[in-house]
Amino acid sequence: MFLDDDFLLTTGTAKTLFHEYAKPLPIIDYHCHLNPSEIAGDENFSGIVEAWLGGNGYGDHYKWRLMRANGVDEELVTGHADDWERFQAFAGAIEKAVGNPVYLWTHLELRRIFGIETDLNRSTARAIFDRTNELLATPEFSRRGLMRKFGVEVVCTTDDPADDLHFHRELAADKTVKVIPAMRPDKALNVDKDGYGAWVDDLEKAVGHPVSGFSGLTDALAERVDCFHAMGGRLSDHAVDVVTYDEASPAQLDAITDKARLGRSLSALEVSQYRTALLKSLMRIYHDRGWTMQIHLRAARNLNSAMFAVHGADTGYDAMWDRPMMEPLTRLLDSAQTAGIVPKTIIYSLNPNDWLPIATAFGCFQGGTVQKFQLGNAWWFDDTRSGIRRQLETQAEQSLLGNFVGMTTDSRSFLSYPRHEFFRRILCELVGEWVERGEATGDIEALGRLVADVSYHNAKAIFTA
Repeated sequence: MFLDDDFLLTTGTAKTLFHEYAKPLPIIDYHCHLNPSEIAGDENFSGIVEAWLGGNGYGDHYKWRLMRANGVDEELVTGHADDWERFQAFAGAIEKAVGNPVYLWTHLELRRIFGIETDLNRSTARAIFDRTNELLATPEFSRRGLMRKFGVEVVCTTDDPADDLHFHRELAADKTVKVIPAMRPDKALNVDKDGYGAWVDDLEKAVGHPVSGFSGLTDALAERVDCFHAMGGRLSDHAVDVVTYDEASPAQLDAITDKARLGRSLSALEVSQYRTALLKSLMRIYHDRGWTMQIHLRAARNLNSAMFAVHGADTGYDAMWDRPMMEPLTRLLDSAQTAGIVPKTIIYSLNPNDWLPIATAFGCFQGGTVQKFQLGNAWWFDDTRSGIRRQLETQAEQSLLGNFVGMTTDSRSFLSYPRHEFFRRILCELVGEWVERGEATGDIEALGRLVADVSYHNAKAIFTA
């Protein structure tokens, strides 16, 4: 039966592990892209179209890509068209999306959030549109109401170092859902991008004093890490789409920083030198404060330049990179390890062909703490059933599955929490198969502890260690 209580749970062991050990646990979503101002405002959505599709450059690009693949006019995808027309167009795409994770997520959300077990297609769309809109207008379906509905205990937003964290201070009073800032210093790393100088100006305002040269920049970032730390922050995140490694002297780094702040162009070598030094400086900062560093690799962004000019970033025009990565990445890790400045590190790659090389490289640098390095969960284009299974198998085969920190939504949607259920079912499915084949113990209590740790406790330890 489609999405019944035991979907994906193909063995008795899997059913026991999921229903008794994984399903009851709260959610710790330690990496997402929810807007803290929306969480603090706690408003209701205008309806299912705003909640699912958004618009005007903000929304769920997973869904947008499917609609575009179905030939839907862009005005119905991201524009100002009538809500019903947009929803009907989405339903037309979904009925063709069997096998796509969005098909499963969409129907899981209908069931878990709205209690709707009807399949979404063009024939059923009107009734589903009306019922979801009716429910979304009620108080328990506000932004934070949706989080409480799913037992979300902790959620980490991605916040710029120069952010004043005003909304996080407001949210500190909410004792039901803990909203923690995770630092995302991409604008500090992107020294070659327009707006770098203006961003340093914003950083100066955040720390309350001038920032001069490379060392002044890293000192200011350390101050901001301390501010995030006081708000409960224990995680950073970095989008490092292309990895390079080149050393530079302090004088060279100061010169590069000053040039960039004035808006002058930099050579590829200068950009690499700056980014290498800044990543190492940040690793030292995180190491000294007991933080965990996340690095997201290998996204090829904004490939459709014409549509990027219209809609901007994060609107469905990204893909996987396949450029060389391991040589500069291992040089970075080796240099940081030699200096004794490596924090706990989670590395995600959007290209699954990288997972085995990354996992085997991690084995060269483990030690000193539990799972100093680990492979991040199947991410973005990979958070499918096959992708999640492959990532879990790689983590298990090359290191310790029981130390894995589990799933994140990596989402801009307040309705995306069933993805944690999806992950937990796949985890239990895989472990159950190992038991049936004689590859794992049949000790349900031992396996239950492992499943519970991966689903919840290991992520919780990031904030309680």
